[in-house]
Amino acid sequence: MAEAAALLPAPGDARWRLALMAGILASAGLPLYVHLPRFVAAMGLPLASVGGLLLALRVLDFVQDPLLGRLVDRMRSRAGGLAALALLSLGGGFAAVFAAQPGFWPMAVGLVVLFTAYSLGMILLYALSVEIAASREAGPHLNLAAWRESGALVGVLVASVLPAFLAAGLGLRAGYAAFGIVMAGAAVAVWLATRPLWAGIAPRGPAPPALRPLIAAGGGWLLALALLNALPVAVTATLFLFFVEDHLRLGPLAGPYLAVFFLAAAVAAPGWAALARRLGTRPVLAAAMLLAIAAFGWAAVLPAGATWRFGAVTLGSGAAVGAELVLLPALFAALLARYDLPEGLAFGLWSFAGKLALALAAALVLPALSLAGYVPGTPPDVAAARALVLGYAILPCLLKLLALGLLLALPRKVF
Repeated sequence: MAEAAALLPAPGDARWRLALMAGILASAGLPLYVHLPRFVAAMGLPLASVGGLLLALRVLDFVQDPLLGRLVDRMRSRAGGLAALALLSLGGGFAAVFAAQPGFWPMAVGLVVLFTAYSLGMILLYALSVEIAASREAGPHLNLAAWRESGALVGVLVASVLPAFLAAGLGLRAGYAAFGIVMAGAAVAVWLATRPLWAGIAPRGPAPPALRPLIAAGGGWLLALALLNALPVAVTATLFLFFVEDHLRLGPLAGPYLAVFFLAAAVAAPGWAALARRLGTRPVLAAAMLLAIAAFGWAAVLPAGATWRFGAVTLGSGAAVGAELVLLPALFAALLARYDLPEGLAFGLWSFAGKLALALAAALVLPALSLAGYVPGTPPDVAAARALVLGYAILPCLLKLLALGLLLALPRKVF
């Protein structure tokens, strides 16, 4: 690994390109789960259908993400071509889903392309990060992760807020169409800007089967924690617009709230990384989880019109997410380097865990809201309002408590 890392751009030269690529890839992650429910409703499709579709796509990911990881391990010398394929397909997927605005099944095909490109790109990005950091300890991985995840958070922020601003000026469907075109162009621009990242990837011999060594090294613990810890954020992301618009009655502030959330995460991320280098990863990550629990719990008791109080909720929960996005991948990357495990397959599983959390959230909470009588865009009755609050605030608290318990149970070899 050290020999390969010597051929790569120096960390200082690579950091902004890693951040740029992380940003465009992240725009196809969490923001889609924020906007797809409203986009599907605007297209006149049943709300519950998006949950079933996303869960079906995760079944595909169960097969394809580990295979994409193996592909990255076996085709290291062609990483530049794989990166081009990922970024250009990502742009094409955005255009197909949001700009073309097809019916349900063509949209499903477009989402397959979009999410497959996202998986391939993220696996490449994280595998490259391990090589650039070139360390068996967590510190250098934390440094690089702070840049990468801050870039990802900026991408999430832009992709989460942009459709709302475009819709305000163009109308809902035209705004989403413009969003698809902008993101397609951005993907091409990022591909052109990040090509130097892949010039020095050195080939490696055939990668041995790595699943059993990964589990033995403690990677299974971290994958389980990544899945469980991502579920609360996935649930709140899925229900965010509904909670703000129909419970708090603060629909015009949805865009600013999203901006506060992701800006808080991006600003806090380097600080969490610095704290982890001084105090250790486990206590800092535990503190971030407690902050998230406090924020979710406060959201559960907010009445309609609680403008500033919900702003504080978004600020606190965003800062907590900044810690989790930086510390967990850095911990996983350091473990891979420590045991010299192939990065592609490992981060293929990591990518699958994150996307599975988002899909499970959509597949569980959206049909549950429909059964409770909730209809987007209309004032909910008592039962629907209770279900919305339970889904957005109480369920994430419970899930985060489970994640905290798992974190405290992790064996020391993981750290």
